[in-house]
Amino acid sequence: MLPLMKGKLMLFDEVAWDKSDEQLATWEAILLNQETMQKITTLIKIHRQGITDQLFPPQKGSFNMVIRLRFLDGASAIIRFPIPGYSVFPDEKLHREVRVMRFLERHTDIRIPHILHHGTSDESPHGLGPFIIMEYIDHNADLVDALNTPGILDEERPVLDPNIGDNRLRSVYNQMAGLLLQVAKYSFPRIGCISNAAEDEFEDEWVVAHRPLSINMNELVQVGGVRAGDLPGMTETFATTAEYLLALAELHMTHLSSQRNDAIDDAEDCRTKYIARCLFRKLAREGRLSWAGEEGMFKLFCDDLRPANVLANSDFGYKISGAIDWEFAYAAPLEFVYSPPCWLLLERPEYWDNGLDDWEWVYESRLEIFLQELHMREDVDIRRGVMSEENRLSRHMRESWNNGGFWVSYAARRSWAFDVIYWARIDRRFFGEGTLEDRIGLLTVEERNSMEDFVQRKLAEKEEGGLI
Repeated sequence: MLPLMKGKLMLFDEVAWDKSDEQLATWEAILLNQETMQKITTLIKIHRQGITDQLFPPQKGSFNMVIRLRFLDGASAIIRFPIPGYSVFPDEKLHREVRVMRFLERHTDIRIPHILHHGTSDESPHGLGPFIIMEYIDHNADLVDALNTPGILDEERPVLDPNIGDNRLRSVYNQMAGLLLQVAKYSFPRIGCISNAAEDEFEDEWVVAHRPLSINMNELVQVGGVRAGDLPGMTETFATTAEYLLALAELHMTHLSSQRNDAIDDAEDCRTKYIARCLFRKLAREGRLSWAGEEGMFKLFCDDLRPANVLANSDFGYKISGAIDWEFAYAAPLEFVYSPPCWLLLERPEYWDNGLDDWEWVYESRLEIFLQELHMREDVDIRRGVMSEENRLSRHMRESWNNGGFWVSYAARRSWAFDVIYWARIDRRFFGEGTLEDRIGLLTVEERNSMEDFVQRKLAEKEEGGLI
């Protein structure tokens, strides 16, 4: 069946984005001061002693600024600061990452940069903010370089090379599959970020103690108009998948309500977005979005585990050197862990030039290759006795793709893509045939009575413009 409606992307609030850039510019002016850079060098040397050789220029990532200091013995250390305006929960983000990195370093074979020290803004030169000092992992590439279409510039969105050789594709997929298996190895009793029981570096009792911090939460506050107070509380964890999916569904509605600029095109678009969120929330309330079962068993999941954050050496066939950027990792619903990776084509489905149907068609052919490589990695782990047959991710990922769970998990986690995914892949699956009027009839009386006032408010905000 054709989709009942054609969902449209929500765009980031450009006014809010400009505010982020202004904060970055102010902060960078302090960072790039010569005196500041000297203090940064001194701070790194306190925690990684040796004779220094070269301080490299700062490198900006999506959420962090990294400065590398090389020593005469050939090794390097880096200091990494969350970027003001881009990382909206800098202290929380940093502390959660420190804990999960120490867990992964202790309990997996993944090469994680060893943390030498982490500190607060009070320790930071000129109040630059919280920071982590860690070892630098030598590399000359990441796995995007191994997969990207030749000719696409670094500042452009990467897309899997359609002519990539089978050996290279399988090699990269095989290595990424190994990382996913390692991350999903351990189970936790609740949904949320993990921590040592006593938040002690040497304590090896791990608990779920904090809310699940995700990239989407960061972006909702940064460029979505959502107030930090509208998110789950800092210590709020979740006992069931249904409970967490309902919280995410509520956030989708909060997002539409809160973002003033670039949220809607017109009254029809606003109405369609409102209805989609009400229906998704209805499914969440009724517990119809979860399918994996096994409540009380949740596994680590990293929002940002993708080829761009996996370091490699191109001189050795893009063999993995290590994996970085673990700040958005948390114990998550099995539905998230069991979803096949959305990065197999590098580009996300909502941004695919030829549309969602074409993305799905291309993705399916690559997914089969990935699942074959994942299955082979699982065979090895089963023979070694470190994994049981029923815990195969490959089986669950195939099921997620076949039953549509992949799209539900994606829509739950990606606020700006929600409408495109909901109308194209979720609505008909759960509600079948019908018209938009039929869908309105599924809303609660309160939702129906509030809809037109909601639409008029959003139209007025659009007309005013320029505010956040």
